[in-house]
Order: sequence, then C-alpha cells, then structure tokens
Amino acid sequence: MKELIEYIAKALVSNPEEVKVTEEQKSEDGPVILRLEVAPEDKGRVIGRQGRVAQSMRVLLRIAAVKSNTRAILEIE
Repeated sequence: MKELIEYIAKALVSNPEEVKVTEEQKSEDGPVILRLEVAPEDKGRVIGRQGRVAQSMRVLLRIAAVKSNTRAILEIE
C-alpha cells in the first residue's frame, strides 16, 4: 500500500525526490496509517481542486486495504 501511494504521488508532483511516505500501525488490529509528505509547492497538486485528487487516492488505498484484509488511513502533511 505504501508503494501505491508513493507511485501516485511521484507521478503528480514536480519534485518527486521530495515525496516521502511513512507507514505505521499502532495496534495489531488497528488501521495502517500512511503519512504522505511532499514539498510545500506540490501540496496543492496532491490535494487537488476541492480535495478530489486526495479523495481518489484514499479510495484507491481503501480498495488495496480491503484486498489485504486491513484498514488504511491516508494523512497528507
């Protein structure tokens, strides 16, 4: 799932070398939290107009999580 978000984000931004995705899971049965960090000038591209790009990324992440029988949350920082 981490690779999926990293791939999508690098395709969207103008500084792909500054894309950083961290993954953490606080408890074994809790959701996986993915934190996406991009350059400040690329944050608008990742979020999109009215949050449409970010919402689409979250939908794709949710689908990937269901396939692996987990829950996932995407946080954009």
